[in-house]
This record gives sequence, structure tokens and C-alpha cells, in this order.
Amino acid sequence: MEALAGLFAASFVAATLFPLPSEAALFVYLKANPDRVALAVAVATLGNTLGGMTSYLVGRFIPQRKIDPRAEGWIRRFGAPITFFAWLPVVGDALCVVAGWLRIHWAAALAFMAAGRLLRYIVVAALSTGT
Repeated sequence: MEALAGLFAASFVAATLFPLPSEAALFVYLKANPDRVALAVAVATLGNTLGGMTSYLVGRFIPQRKIDPRAEGWIRRFGAPITFFAWLPVVGDALCVVAGWLRIHWAAALAFMAAGRLLRYIVVAALSTGT
């Protein structure tokens, strides 16, 4: 149970502005517990998605002001689906914050964010278990 709590914590923190390789935490957990793939993927996805939504919430508290109209237009054009890519290194955290700042609907952002993170963790699990 402690290992799952550690996996959750690593996944949560990795989705904030603190760099932490949550994929490595999942990989190590699955090497030690290959029979718990679904549980591990669910825990990592939940932790990482909640961390992303925390960054989204931070964005909601940033005061509204003018930014480069091209950048804002690009993000507004793609809307919530752009948060599917919130798992990407470097830009992913910013996508979550900007989605909150632009007041993109939270439920849509949550759904796309979770889908992208789930897919990433499924790939990591497949690589770690050889399936």
C-alpha cells in the first residue's frame, strides 16, 4: 500500500511545476508488482490528473490581462482538447495553467487531461511488462 501511495504522490507532483519522472515511478512499481497493472495505471492516472487540475486551478487565480493575441487565439482555437497533451514534458504544465487562466470549462479539461495521461501510462505499463 505504501508503494501505491508513493506512486500516487510521484504522479501528482510530476503534474505540477516540479519536474519528477512519474513514468519511472510507474515502471519501477510494475517491475516489482507485474500483477497489479490496472491498479497501478489507475493510481498513476488519478494522481497525475489531479496534479494537472491543481495547475489548472492555479491558472484560474492568475489575473486576466492581455497576452500575445496569436498565442491566446491558438489556445482558444483548440480549447479543452489541447489539454490531452498536458502529459508532454515542459509544455504540459503550462497547458494546464493556461487552460485555467483562459477559463476553459473544467470538466472538459479534466476529461481530455485524464485521457491523455491514461494513454501515456498504458504505454508505459505495456513497455514495463512486455505486453
